[in-house]
Amino acid sequence: MASVTRAVFGELPSGGGTVEKFQLQSDLLRVDIISWGCTITALEVKDRQGRASDVVLGFAELEGYLQKQPYFGAVIGRVANRIAKGTFKVDGKEYHLAINKEPNSLHGGVRGFDKVLWTPRVLSSGVQFSRISPDGEEGYPGELKVWVTYTLDGGELVVNYRAQASQATPVNLTNHSFFNLAGQGSPNIYDHEVTIEADTYLPVDETLIPIGEVAPVQGTAFDLRKPVELGKHLQDFHLNGFDHNFCLKGSKEKHFCARVHHAASGRVLEVYTTQPGVQFYTGNFLDGTLKGKNGAVYPKHSGFCLETQNWPDAVNQPHFPPVLLRPGEEYDHTTWFKFSVA
Repeated sequence: MASVTRAVFGELPSGGGTVEKFQLQSDLLRVDIISWGCTITALEVKDRQGRASDVVLGFAELEGYLQKQPYFGAVIGRVANRIAKGTFKVDGKEYHLAINKEPNSLHGGVRGFDKVLWTPRVLSSGVQFSRISPDGEEGYPGELKVWVTYTLDGGELVVNYRAQASQATPVNLTNHSFFNLAGQGSPNIYDHEVTIEADTYLPVDETLIPIGEVAPVQGTAFDLRKPVELGKHLQDFHLNGFDHNFCLKGSKEKHFCARVHHAASGRVLEVYTTQPGVQFYTGNFLDGTLKGKNGAVYPKHSGFCLETQNWPDAVNQPHFPPVLLRPGEEYDHTTWFKFSVA
C-alpha cells in the first residue's frame, strides 16, 4: 500500500486557481504529482546501496512549469505527438489546429492538457485527476471528458487514462516524463542500457512526421531488442539521438515495452503498456538553458522519455492503429512504470 498526502504547490497568476501537490509514497518509491497538467514533478527511487535519488527532470516551484519548457512530467492531450500541418478530416469535415511546432501541430496545441488545471480526487493509494475539454478546444471536435489516475504499488507507478467523447475526435494521451536513472541533474544518459521490444519502427521526414512506412528494425540503428549502451550506440550509428515511434505488439492487453538499466546505480526501469507504440526520445532539444531542481541544468541528452502512445499522425494515416474515439465508446489505456534494482 502507498500513502497519499496533499499540499499546496503554488498559486496560478491572476487568480487562476491553486495548484496542489500529491505525494504518493511506498516502501520503494516516492512520487510527487501536481494538479497543473497532471505533472510528475519528482520521483525518488533507491539505488543498490539503498540511497534514494530523484530520477525525473523538472522544477521545484510552480513558476518553472509555467514558463516555456519541454513538457517535463506532464500529461499530453488531446493528441500526443505530431499531426502533419495541423489538419485532419473526421467524417468528411476538415479541422485545423494551431501550428505550434512548424509546420505541424504538436502535443495538443498551444494550450494542451499539460497547461491546464485539473480537478483532483485522492484515492487510497493514488490520485485521480479529471477535466472536461470543451468542444472546439485547440480546434478539436466535440467535448471530451478525461480521467487520469496515478496509483503506486510497491515499486510500480501505474498511470491509467480514460476518456469519453460527445462526437468523433482523435484521442492519444501519454505522460512526458524525462528520466535519468543516475539522478536528475546528471549530465547525460550515455551510460544507460536501453532495450525496446519492437520489431518495427516509423521512419520520419525532416519535420518528424512518419512517412507512412512501417520499417523493420533488423540491421538498423533502431534495433534495440537486445540491450545497447546508449552513448556508444549513438556514436556507432552517427545518430543525433532518438525521437521515433517504435511499434509494439498490437494487443490491447498489458505487454512489455522497454527496459532501461543504469549499471552504476543498479536502477532499472521497465515499462509495460496497453498502447500500440512508444516514442523513445533522448532529449535532443534540451540545451542547458533551463534551470531545474537543486540548480541543475539540463543539457542535450540529459534525460530520456518513453512516451507510450498511439502512432504519430495516425489521424492522417489510415493504415496506422485507429485514433478516433466515437460517442458511446471509452478510451481506456494503462502504462506501468516499474522500478527495481539489479
